[in-house]
Amino acid sequence: MAYLLGLDVGSSSVKASLLEVASGTCAGSAFYPKSEQKIDSPQPGFAEQDPAAWYASATSAIRDAMAVAGAAPDDVKAIGIAYQMHGLVCVDAQQQVLRPAIIWCDSRAVPYGEAAFQTIGSEVCLSRLMNSPGNFTASKLAWVKEHEPDVFAKIDKIMLPGDWLAMRLTGEVTTTASGLSEGILWDFKEEAPASLLLDYFGFDAELLPNVVPTFGEQGVLSAAAASELGLAAGTPVSYRGGDQPNNALSLNVLRPGEIAATAGTSGVVYGVTDQKQVDPHSRVNTFAHVNHTASDTRLGVLLCINGTGILNAWTRRLLSDVSYEQMNELAAEAEAGSDGLCFLPFGNGAERVLMNRNVGAQLVGLDLNRHDRRHVCRAVQEGIVFSFMYGMEIMAETGMPLTTIRTGDANMFMSEIFSASLANISGAHIELYDTDGALGAARGAGVGAGIFSSLDEAFATLEKKKTITPDGTDLIEAYGHWKRALEKTV
Repeated sequence: MAYLLGLDVGSSSVKASLLEVASGTCAGSAFYPKSEQKIDSPQPGFAEQDPAAWYASATSAIRDAMAVAGAAPDDVKAIGIAYQMHGLVCVDAQQQVLRPAIIWCDSRAVPYGEAAFQTIGSEVCLSRLMNSPGNFTASKLAWVKEHEPDVFAKIDKIMLPGDWLAMRLTGEVTTTASGLSEGILWDFKEEAPASLLLDYFGFDAELLPNVVPTFGEQGVLSAAAASELGLAAGTPVSYRGGDQPNNALSLNVLRPGEIAATAGTSGVVYGVTDQKQVDPHSRVNTFAHVNHTASDTRLGVLLCINGTGILNAWTRRLLSDVSYEQMNELAAEAEAGSDGLCFLPFGNGAERVLMNRNVGAQLVGLDLNRHDRRHVCRAVQEGIVFSFMYGMEIMAETGMPLTTIRTGDANMFMSEIFSASLANISGAHIELYDTDGALGAARGAGVGAGIFSSLDEAFATLEKKKTITPDGTDLIEAYGHWKRALEKTV
């Protein structure tokens, strides 16, 4: 039996999935840790993780997925990697990690990105980088340079989380154009690493890994890694993509006008375009999609809401005695609009959609005589839906249509309240597919290794489970109330 292995390195866990090549079905899947991966916050607004924990979780997840599938090491023909975006991993010349990874939801670099945007100029940044440097990887490195000069002096290469895992598997230090673009380190005019930003921050271009294609052999599994993972040495690593471009890939969202969504720890709406249109305030961000080339423009317009699934998880911990399923049942007992109670879900760092403000999560309009846990559970889900809608209105301004949204049947989209509310307020049809990021990475690996002759062949077996259409429930008044509450905050 031939399998493709996909790894999805999230901030909450690492998932491994085995895709059976012949049928296109999932033969085995596992994730670690079973509770949420630890995120350290040594100061307010900081968010860090130990890359070694990602590898340990990947090892456990791979071994369990292999056991579920009954797969032998030689059965795995290629490996693909999806990973949490915008992070920063610093290694020395011996490929040793120099400090904890600064991950996507860390807010410390905002002033560095804003200063670069003002100094270089908004027109130059938006036309060549497609973004403000914002709170992305390059700006995070600027923080390290200023605050940890001893660490900075030892850096041989900087990497995104997926680059680091690929290095750990193969010994090869590489990155991709799509990856560099998510760090705001890619110049779309030159189709090359962004020397204008490197020069501004005073970074040597040698700090960047070599650029390799997103699809194609990026190295092979070392003997040491193979032994640790229970795989065969020489297995190619043949695909790498940030979690949101990869999620779009997993849903076969590859052509202009197609849109994907996720609602895990954070929430994302991601649309593909062939037009270099950007939001002038960088509230939604444009990156090179996984199938972008210099000759065939494919850009991903990304709306990210930091506080989605993490708010739902926080609510569950607060209530302590209910499951997610019971929370959904409680939410269904409250009327649409939550009887005037609204939740602003922005409690997981600086929010790009709010121009990098960190406003915190807020429960607004609480009436102690009327509201109970039912209203709180519904307000949480509606608040996340409304934050999506707020961002999608900005996306629409860049010419991105919102008629059909594809998503995996997972995380918050498993809630009928959440899915129906999003369909009703947006007017979009929501298509749920039987896939996830790890399976998308596996299909990408198959394309990169030449096991599939094309992306069309790779996705020929993708199964749509159901479509959610607007049912006429009126949420316009509730959304207006939510927006007014937000406007008072920002």
